This record gives sequence, C-alpha cells and structure tokens, in this order.
Amino acid sequence: MTKYLVRQKLGIEEKKKFGDYPELLSLLLLSRGMKSREEAEDFLNPDFEKNHNPFLMKDMDKAVVRIKKAIDEKEKVIIFSDYDADGIPGAVVLHDFFKKVGFDNFENYIPHRVMEGFGLNNEAVEEFAKQKVGLIITVDCGIADVEEAKLIAEKGIDLIITDHHLVPEKVPEAFAILDPKRTDCEYPEKMLCGSGVAFKLVQALISKYGEEWKIQKGWEKWLLDMVGIATISDMVPLVGENRIFAHYGLKVLRKSPRLGISKLLRILKIDQSRLTEDDIGFMISPRINAASRMGKPEDAFELLIATDEDEADRLARHLDKINSERKGVVAGIVKEIKKRIAEKNSGGKKMKVLVAGNPDWKPSLLGLVANSLLDDHNGPVFLWGREDGKDLKGSCRSDGCVDLVEMMKEAGDVFVEFGGHKMSGGFTVSFEKISFLEERLEASYEKVSIKIDESELDVDAEIGAKDVNVKNCKILEKLSPFGNANEKPIFLWRNLKIAGMKKFGKEFNHLELICDGEDGGKFSAISFFSSPESWGETIKLGDTIDLVGNLELSNFRNREEARVRIVEVGKK
Repeated sequence: MTKYLVRQKLGIEEKKKFGDYPELLSLLLLSRGMKSREEAEDFLNPDFEKNHNPFLMKDMDKAVVRIKKAIDEKEKVIIFSDYDADGIPGAVVLHDFFKKVGFDNFENYIPHRVMEGFGLNNEAVEEFAKQKVGLIITVDCGIADVEEAKLIAEKGIDLIITDHHLVPEKVPEAFAILDPKRTDCEYPEKMLCGSGVAFKLVQALISKYGEEWKIQKGWEKWLLDMVGIATISDMVPLVGENRIFAHYGLKVLRKSPRLGISKLLRILKIDQSRLTEDDIGFMISPRINAASRMGKPEDAFELLIATDEDEADRLARHLDKINSERKGVVAGIVKEIKKRIAEKNSGGKKMKVLVAGNPDWKPSLLGLVANSLLDDHNGPVFLWGREDGKDLKGSCRSDGCVDLVEMMKEAGDVFVEFGGHKMSGGFTVSFEKISFLEERLEASYEKVSIKIDESELDVDAEIGAKDVNVKNCKILEKLSPFGNANEKPIFLWRNLKIAGMKKFGKEFNHLELICDGEDGGKFSAISFFSSPESWGETIKLGDTIDLVGNLELSNFRNREEARVRIVEVGKK
C-alpha cells in the first residue's frame, strides 16, 4: 500500500511569518519555498513592471539596432519559427510588432515538421537568397544550426537567433544570438520559453525606438496572450518572470480581441472570461500542435493572426477537426501497442523498456502516444515510425526513472542522431540497426536507471471532506497559474466511504465517486478515462478508501461547485 508523505506543517514561527493569510494558503506557500511575507506577496501578486530589463540579455542591443536598420532600409526580413505551440505564438509576436510599426517587407516562414524537420535548413536558405533576403530572425530554434548558419553567412544574409534551448559546444555564426542559456549571458531568467525571448526582443525594440514609431506606452502587453500560451504550453517553470508572463498572459487572453482565439474557444465551449491554464494545456495547445502533426503549421499561425471572421471560423473548425483525427490515430496506435505488450507479457517476459515501431506510424504523433503509455508502463518508452524518408524517426518519454539523453548516449551507434531532455526526446535509427534497438536500450537502461520507491507519494496536506468547498478553491486560485515548478497542490483524504459511483461522458469512459467523510462532509471526486479497476484493486459502493487528489472549482453549466480531481485511490 502507498505510504503518504505529508509535507511540513505550520509552526508558530511560520504562522507569524505569513501574518493574516488563511492557514491553508500559508501552508502551501511554505511548501513552495517562500521564506518571507514579502516573497509571498511577490508570488501571489505578480507585477509586470518587475520583469527584467531586456538589454541584460547578451547581444540584445546589437539585435535591436540591426532590426531598426532593416526597417529603415526596407530590407526583406524572414521570421523563421518552430512549428509548435511555442514557436508559432512567438512568430505572431514578431508579426504583430512589424505590422504595428508599419513595416510590411517581411514574411513568416514555418518549416514543415516532416519534410523539413526542426530548425533552419539549407533548402529554405537557398530560397531566401533568391528572394534577396537581408535578415533572418529565428524564433524558438537556430541555436544548434551551425552548418545552416554558415550557409546563411555565405549568402550575405544576416542572422539573428532567438532561442531558449541549451547552447551546444559549437555555436552558430550569427550577427546576434539571444539565448538566456548562453554561458556569457547575464540575463537573470534562464528558463524563458522561445516566445518569451521573442517578446523580450520586441520589448527592447519598443524601449529604444517606441517614441519614434509613435507606439503607445504599454502596447506590447497585448502580445502577452501569445507569450502566455507559449509559456504554459512549453512547460517551462512557472516561477519568476515566467510566472509574470503566464499570469498576465491569461489576463490578456480572457479579453483578447483576436478573432481566432474567440472562434476557437466558442467551438470548444470555453468561457473566454474564465480561461485557465488547463484550457491552454489541454484544449488550445493541442490544436495549435495538430496543425504541424496532421497538416500545415501555417494553419495555426493564420488562425492566430486572422482579421476576417469567416476565415477565423474556418480555421478554428479545421484545427478542431484535425485534432479529433489526431486523437483517433493516437488511440489506434496506443491500442495496437497495448495488444503487443499483452502478448509479450503472456510469454513471461516483463519489459523494462517499452520499444515499439511500425513504418506506417507517423513520427509526429509518437510523442503523444508515448505520453499515453507512460501511465501503464513503469519505465521509458521508445516508439518509432517513418514518413517520407528512408530513416526511421521516433520519440521517447521517461517516467523519471532514467535520463533519456544519458540512456541514448549509452546505447551508442544504434542511433543516427538523437536529442532532447531527461524526460523526453527524439531519435533517428537506420533500417540496418533497428533490429538491435530494443536489446541496446535494455542494456543501457540497466546502467543508467534510477531506482525509485514507488510506494511513497508526497502530499501537501491531509484535509477533511468538509474542506472541499468553494472558499478553499478560491484560496488555491491565488497560487495559480499552476504548472512546472508550481504544481497543483495535492491533498489526502482518509477513511472516505464510497456513497455513489457512476460513469459519465459521451462514451461513459470517465468516473465519478461520491465520497462521505468522517467529519460529515460529502463531495464529488472525478477521474477522466478511468474505471473502478484503475487503481489496482477494484473499488465498489460501500468501500472505505483513502483518496489523493487536487481540489478544483467546477463551473459546469455556470454553477460553481467544489470537487476533487483524483490522483490515486487506496482501498482500505
């Protein structure tokens, strides 16, 4: 049975430290590392004016002067962005800036995920040279493109890289490189997303030349809707400057005049005035990403800059449709892999590393498939497919038991190339080596894996059934937006009686429990894509359980109600 580790409780000194804050809020601030009332106030009330001076970023002044020159001399400029829910909003940030200053000799270029891949590519550069392009500005890419940057320089084109990825040993040749992760960059916030870096560039441009361009003070704040989407979608830590961007990004999104946003939210039946970080993470971001996974990334970009109602409506419906198609394809692949797992397990072999592939699978969808499989497979997942190429491309995900990059390094020359982070990555394998992939990964996993005690779970506090109320939900909202480095608080309820149980949803694939507490309180607890068998031993009416979950406020049918989102259920 899982052992629940309840975090530190409030002592007399802590209660004094946070003054008149509600005890629950003080406890959660303490668990988030707040050491003083002043620090807590900064966290609870993000102040946009406390965002960092953009000119602290290495090469910022050079970049700003070069872009001003391009505008004054009407040079052809290319904004070259990544195709995901970070790069595309960042591309919109620069697009809107150029439009605001009355500069039209620019083009947004977003590479095709499959045909061109991530980052700059030589074929696109050759085309830019034919168009007599004078300046290329990247968004959310470029820091690793050494060869492409060399070709750009040979063509007499200046390159400004704006990126947030780790800087490799060999740095590209460029006029300016804006990346807070540069070792020689003193910018205080190292964990900006790509759109965040693009926003700092616009902020610097307006700071230096805004009066000349007659830009109203504070206009750039309207761009924070895009920065907010990107910051939340890219799962950067939601603390410091990122918390400011996410907080104000949501404020702007709730009243954003962008037609594409309002049309999409209407289709998704989301009240724009109550938009949350979950709506971005689970509803908006997947539809932006669906454009590149299932078709053209330009469709998402065009939605976000749309000024025609009919076009905005068409694009919103299109993205919603292809996202549904994407979900269907992903579900089909997940089903096929689970069938393979069952067959292997029936033979007595327990897979430590899940490796699966099919030349018919779209590589662009395999990261999503891997994420879906992590819940059932306690270990790393490696999936491969093929699309318009001779090499096999794939995605991998980890549940935290292993650093994927270290694991792939240890596997050696089985990969043509690989990259990523500890928890997620991508790779390419040749046909000749694919038969060795599983064996090599099993061996490398044994060398670099971390042994985790899965029987322990950290929780923020143990509370009662009566504590599931609207008042406490409103207290928790003060800590939002939630995300990486500011996770939703997790609570423990002990000795609950299951007084009701039902399936809900169009396909009846979600579960609701009605729970009675020893303190006389009663609440609803829900879990999507779950059944009474989802937590090991089957639960049924009348059972006594311990329940771990998040406290949340539901506005279903405009009725405010406190409920619990289930994390884990333990039968007594």
